[in-house]
Amino acid sequence: MRVLEPGASSTVQDLGRPGWFHAGVGVSGAVDRRALRLANRLVGNPEGAAAVECVLGGLAVEFDAPAVVAVTGAPVPITVAGRREPPASVLFVEPGQSIRLGTAVTGLRCYLAVRGGFAVAPVLGSRSRDTLAGLGPEPLRRGDLLPVGAPPRGWPSVDLAPIVPLTGGTLRARVRLGPRADWFRNPADLFTGAWQISTEIDRIGVRLDRHAEAPPLQRVHDGELPTEGMALGAIQVPPAGRPVVLLADHPITGGYPVVGTVIDADVDLFGQARPGQLVEFRPWTP
Repeated sequence: MRVLEPGASSTVQDLGRPGWFHAGVGVSGAVDRRALRLANRLVGNPEGAAAVECVLGGLAVEFDAPAVVAVTGAPVPITVAGRREPPASVLFVEPGQSIRLGTAVTGLRCYLAVRGGFAVAPVLGSRSRDTLAGLGPEPLRRGDLLPVGAPPRGWPSVDLAPIVPLTGGTLRARVRLGPRADWFRNPADLFTGAWQISTEIDRIGVRLDRHAEAPPLQRVHDGELPTEGMALGAIQVPPAGRPVVLLADHPITGGYPVVGTVIDADVDLFGQARPGQLVEFRPWTP
């Protein structure tokens, strides 16, 4: 696959490299794992095959051999050789034809999967780009050539997937309080009112601003914690009181107290969150 235009930011991602925390390496991988898995299922790949994660769209590519492709995640206008195509569908691309993605109106990240997956060289067992650690293939640039792997033996069972449309409405995420809820005067203030997605968004995390109805998270302790492990979805609260929800490329340790953790089933919501969007947190207990 040849990259004609890389868009605002495009990287190769799979489901990450678990098992390397002892060496100081995080999992990384797709920020919206559900969208990646769906794209791979549509083209008959294993769910963890490497695909391209593209922020907001703008990606344009072409293949030098027949290819079977799917685009999922944030809804972007899709054209194949100038012909409009629906999202989350199986697309058949002839040699020399280009696929172009427009700009997403809602959501933030879309995923382009090809039958066979992208066969870039793995690092520590994964083809994901970790933007914090600098591991994995470099972000896509104009003119890059990405090898495509051998097609799997299975074949897609559907040609169009039912999807729940993304909206710009309020996100609702379930949170388990702790492990450092006792560092806050009233940790349940996290669940009062709504928070607003700030402009500080990347693959490492999403910073939140206090919305009109949300009381500030007041700390009991003025000191800092010794460095401790950080989990995907952890809500760190720096001294300024602006929480950060940690995403795929988060550091695996940190010293800011974690008031709660977004449950795994809801973390992917933040992979599609856009600046200005509201977030309401809800308590969750197992």
